[in-house]
Amino acid sequence: MIGDVKRFIKEKQLLKKGTTVLVGVSGGPDSMALLHILQQVQTEWKIQLATIYVDHQLRAGASEADASYVANYCERKNIPYKLTLVDVARYKKTYKVSTQVAARELRYEAFANEMDRIEADYLALGHHGDDQIETLIMSLARTTNLASMGGIPLQRMFHQGKIVRPLLCVTKSQIEDYCTMHQLQPRRDASNKDTHYTRNAIRKYVVPHLKRENENLHTTVQRLSESLQEDEQYLTAQAKKVLAETVFLHPTKRKVEIDCARLKAHPLALQRRVYRLVLDYLYDSLPKRLTYAHEAIFLQLVTREGNRTTHFPEELIMERSYNTVTCFFMERDAETKAFHQVISDFPTEISLPNGGKFKLAYTSQEYLRTHEDPYTFILPVSEGMLPLHIRTRKAGDRMTYAGLSGSKKIKDIFIDEKVPRSERDKTYLLTSNSGSILWLVGLRKQAMQDELRNGHYIICTYEDKLVNNREE
Repeated sequence: MIGDVKRFIKEKQLLKKGTTVLVGVSGGPDSMALLHILQQVQTEWKIQLATIYVDHQLRAGASEADASYVANYCERKNIPYKLTLVDVARYKKTYKVSTQVAARELRYEAFANEMDRIEADYLALGHHGDDQIETLIMSLARTTNLASMGGIPLQRMFHQGKIVRPLLCVTKSQIEDYCTMHQLQPRRDASNKDTHYTRNAIRKYVVPHLKRENENLHTTVQRLSESLQEDEQYLTAQAKKVLAETVFLHPTKRKVEIDCARLKAHPLALQRRVYRLVLDYLYDSLPKRLTYAHEAIFLQLVTREGNRTTHFPEELIMERSYNTVTCFFMERDAETKAFHQVISDFPTEISLPNGGKFKLAYTSQEYLRTHEDPYTFILPVSEGMLPLHIRTRKAGDRMTYAGLSGSKKIKDIFIDEKVPRSERDKTYLLTSNSGSILWLVGLRKQAMQDELRNGHYIICTYEDKLVNNREE
């Protein structure tokens, strides 16, 4: 077996000469065989070995005995050894996660800390070929996307170095034979035989049957795993390019705007991955209630015309308005609150809930005739106009503007301009003191009948980095 593992390490370039390798050791057959093999090549490959045992404090008495076994072995072999105690019960209660999740997160945190302390280049773990088979079968039962079908990574970046798994080329049976041959006498975890755990049931009832059909199943599955991971890495890289072209990620909050026409022009495989990248941006961690049905809903929003709204877990709203799908958390969006401020002194600068700003100051009549920027408005000051008001819309708001006979509802102007519903309550209006709407910012300006008359003028400028970013 040691020959197989050495060839596997060289073929996959898992370790480099002259590096430091931290081995995660539990005292069981897998990790002890891994440690023993790395000892055999330590001089040849000029690597420095160190070990860490993480005690989850879940198996009273047994975990202490396992730790003592590893400590004694390392002392006899002159291998640096570190024991770390973690409080899984407290972590589980504090962060409301399962025992398995709590144990894993604390274990990898301990690994990272020890890598820092000894400046390790690699963390070597004892997952083997049968673990890979079990993981793939579990994925088949639980997932519908390729990203989750890749299985256990052979190597991946971790903290300041890499995690490597040199035993993925061998089976559990080979490892047991190796331990017997070298009289390692590893420790056994009784919970590994409890078939109430899905993985244990698959190990006992499913894997043996599949191995009777293909005795080299572990090799087949490992090759499949590597192929799936390589394909997924490529597709994800392409999806990130599509994301940059088709999705506007708000820099100050968890909100995105998706250009449907651009996104649906790309293959469905990339649309699906853009969806997952969007979810990763919006959620701190993906809700368990997310299913393949939500992915189908998202793809329908993007590809089928028509304005509609759908609700995702944790109060995430996905709303299609015209050619844009906007994703946002309704409860967390402070911009939806009504805004109203009175301005009587000039010059002045008004900070807005969305991070934008209004700047108002007196200006000259000559400047008036040269400015047609939709985010700048210059108005002559007439009697009764001041103070000015800046606010969000109200029900029944109407205004008049050049070329319009009579007045028009603000709601209808939004429809004409295809403004998404999620943006309408965050579009600002400038009004006179009497309530007449002078400016629907970025969209309409009231015609000023006395613009050629000598007098005072006010220049109003709206600045919004998000607007500028989208235009670029």
